Amino acid sequence: MKLSTSIIAGAVVLPGVSAWGGFGHITVAYVASSFVKDNTATYFQTLLRNQSTNYLANVATWADSIRYTKWGHFTGPFHFIDAKDNPPTSCDVDMERDCKAEGCVISALQNYTSRLIDADGKLTPEDHEQAAKFVLHFIGDMHQPLHAEDVQKGGNGIRVKFDGRFFNLHHVWDTSIAEKMVGGVHRQPFDEAQKLADQLVSDIRTGKFADESKAWTDGVDLDKVVDTALIWARESNAYVCTHVFPEGPAAIVGQELGGSYYEKAAPVIEVQLARAGYRLAAWLDLIAAKISTNKIAEL
Repeated sequence: MKLSTSIIAGAVVLPGVSAWGGFGHITVAYVASSFVKDNTATYFQTLLRNQSTNYLANVATWADSIRYTKWGHFTGPFHFIDAKDNPPTSCDVDMERDCKAEGCVISALQNYTSRLIDADGKLTPEDHEQAAKFVLHFIGDMHQPLHAEDVQKGGNGIRVKFDGRFFNLHHVWDTSIAEKMVGGVHRQPFDEAQKLADQLVSDIRTGKFADESKAWTDGVDLDKVVDTALIWARESNAYVCTHVFPEGPAAIVGQELGGSYYEKAAPVIEVQLARAGYRLAAWLDLIAAKISTNKIAEL
């Protein structure tokens, strides 16, 4: 499946990058940049000290890179919620059952959203900047189906083939499928991620996602972060039953996934990238509006 003949080979060479790969996360950031309100863009450009159109894309993979450092090692569990369900018989995410004591992507989004808003005004601008980087990354993470699944550590323990090369299944869903959709990625990802994002934005505004995207922010509530994130995680997790393990985890081991499996999975990756970017924009708009309201109230 090729998204467009205008989308040609790009690249990812980012050490320590995991969920969605650098290409996917940067694509999500560019989609979000196209939908945020002007005052939201101004706030985050100032916070992130970047006045260019890359202000979100440039920090989209930061949370992945710091998780492998001594300081950031504690953030590892924040990228996932390990649904202990039974695909393909049943798929579901349960906060009490699946979110570990040390945290998960849903509790992390709740925490860093709160830190970014900082209603008590106790945190530093550096704290706010860090929180913003986590928020934009974790919303991307929860839209990758295997970041909402426990089977074999989200597919990391399942060895498969993709176009003749061996990978773990998690890597295939993070990176291989998305890169094949654009014809391969071999250099820095920003230009090609922007091209893919532009197409997704067009699809959302006037194309194939125009109708369904109207419901993508249903239930979004800044005062109910967990409830909102559970909607997104459960939607993502449902694909584990229908597209990741349609015949069960054992049936996929060692299989070549670059053919018919890819053709069925690619539309899922496409819509999930679009949803993640669109929802990230809505979330950032709500945060910026809340911060502005809090500042007015202080006057």
